[in-house]
Amino acid sequence: MALTPSSMLPLGTKAPHFKLIDVITREFVTLHDVIGKHGTVVMFICNHCPYVKHVNKEIVRVANDYRVQGFGFVAINSNDIVHYPQDSPEQMAITAEEQDYGFPYLFDETQEVAKAYNAACTPDFYVFDEELKLVYRGQLDPSRPGNSIQPNGRDLREALDSILNNSPQRTNQKPSMGCNIKWK
Repeated sequence: MALTPSSMLPLGTKAPHFKLIDVITREFVTLHDVIGKHGTVVMFICNHCPYVKHVNKEIVRVANDYRVQGFGFVAINSNDIVHYPQDSPEQMAITAEEQDYGFPYLFDETQEVAKAYNAACTPDFYVFDEELKLVYRGQLDPSRPGNSIQPNGRDLREALDSILNNSPQRTNQKPSMGCNIKWK
């Protein structure tokens, strides 16, 4: 496990389009299928990463709290499943059910979507406004496995609240830290 920071895609970047299989419904889902009225959260996660496991319950809480306020959420796994079979679509579906994901969990088999988003680690969070322009990228919060800070989603929640309150986004956005995406 190599601790890797987010690559911090430039703010203002337009959300790259995707069309990927949802491991739960087995149907294709596009960016436009998950857009929320106020904004959209794109998360790169996977099953095996201890950093994702550490925040999984808080990811679900944040999604549940903000979906009802008009935000769309989607999770994408781009890991190489040949070398990391625990991240296979079959295992993803099990994880989604166990964690009670209320958002699509998509498999990026070609890894093209991760590259388009310049994703580097899991977890990695991107918040796009109603015009699909990137307004936040980085960490969920400062908690990490072993640092004794409990996950609370503070940074992501602040970004979403800024959109709802029509207030400026925080300028010092901290990168997420986690396992590197397992490239082919």
